[in-house]
Amino acid sequence: MQVTQEDGGRLNAFANEPRMEVLSKEASHSNGSRLIVVGGSLLVIALMAFTVAIS
Repeated sequence: MQVTQEDGGRLNAFANEPRMEVLSKEASHSNGSRLIVVGGSLLVIALMAFTVAIS
């Protein structure tokens, strides 16, 4: 942890940031993420249809 001293004698501590992880393009377009997007879309459509049906 890095500590600096400000004017007036106050100490300011900075946290250590975690290393960044670079994801490949193939990993970001996996079947799991597509399944979540399609499932979420179907859920929204179903909720809209339900709302129309009960109104």
